[in-house]
Amino acid sequence: MIESEALALETAEALRDLAADLGVPYVFKSSFDKANRSSAESFRGPGLTDGLRILGRVREGIGVPVLSDVHGPEQVAAAAGVLDGLQIPAFLCRQTDLLQAAARSGKPVNVKKGQFMAPLDMANAVGKIEAAGNCDILLTERGSCFGYHNLVVDMRGIRLMRGLGCPVVFDATHSVQLPGGLGHASGGQREMAATLARAAIAAGADALFLEVHPNPDQALCDGPTMVPLSEVRDLLTGCLRIRSALDPSAE
Repeated sequence: MIESEALALETAEALRDLAADLGVPYVFKSSFDKANRSSAESFRGPGLTDGLRILGRVREGIGVPVLSDVHGPEQVAAAAGVLDGLQIPAFLCRQTDLLQAAARSGKPVNVKKGQFMAPLDMANAVGKIEAAGNCDILLTERGSCFGYHNLVVDMRGIRLMRGLGCPVVFDATHSVQLPGGLGHASGGQREMAATLARAAIAAGADALFLEVHPNPDQALCDGPTMVPLSEVRDLLTGCLRIRSALDPSAE
């Protein structure tokens, strides 16, 4: 979630430089509105207008592609005017009007698999987007509900969703979330993010989604799941070694 323009620019620049050093592509993602916060009192972000302005500053000033969530068809046109790609939140992955509005923007669409969805059921989301004339689709695995206040990742889902003909992104930080685990907010096990990221790369994931913050304990949203900025290099280096071992041509 966008906390401030300064923090967005600082984090984007640091990760851009790290990605360039490691030789991997990088897309900056942050939310202008976290519409599904646990509590009505939780900070949701700067909103559509200011959030898109900040994302535009990141895109132009830092020189990286930018991605953000859209929560309703009415947000798509404004978002598509600034963003390089549109993301569909997990809770909204079955919303036909939203999926097809995003598709008609002509931008790449990243659909996060709902915690309540089987991997192959994402074929319906893919079909809705393709029916609207867009085949530039990514699917993101972010864990599945496992009882109350817990998620589990079935790594078979990565292979199954890749079989739908779309690149698969693994969200290593939302996958360690404990939904609603703090009562007023979600908890998390950030110490498990690197473990799951490595497993996902071994299972064939095409990209990683990571929530990163210079000081996660001070973050206004999802702090318990975030990877500290200081630990990202080691996490990515380990994942790249695994990828290289599986496919030496990926070096």
